[in-house]
Amino acid sequence: MIKSSRPLCRLAGLLLAVLLASGCATDPKATSLDETLLQYETVIRWSQWDAALDFLAPEHLSEHPITPLDMERLRLFRVTQYTVRSAVPMDEGTRVQQVVEIRMFNKNRAVERSVMDRQEWHWNEERQRWFLHSGLPDVTQAR
Repeated sequence: MIKSSRPLCRLAGLLLAVLLASGCATDPKATSLDETLLQYETVIRWSQWDAALDFLAPEHLSEHPITPLDMERLRLFRVTQYTVRSAVPMDEGTRVQQVVEIRMFNKNRAVERSVMDRQEWHWNEERQRWFLHSGLPDVTQAR
């Protein structure tokens, strides 16, 4: 009977070792960044502009408040494509600059346009999450 429990103990020990090793090897900032960027991309792809506000840093919003006119302007657009052109980690992984090309269809004018969105993401140690410090895409920018 003792023999049958040893393989189980070995398996449990091996499983524990794998879990500990994988936990140590995973950087929570990197995992959180991947999840945040994917969530933000999904929100933008579905043109959920109100939900995109949740990604903005509180300090950015206080310095650059989003007006009702800004939101109405964004609601005129449906995103047709979201393509990451570059992503550069900075400051030992606490900041990321990302350039994204966003193609948008203007519902009123029936025209598609392309916007280069230069995103600045910062890790907030206190809140353990990433925040966007560069604002929502600027649909008024010149081509």
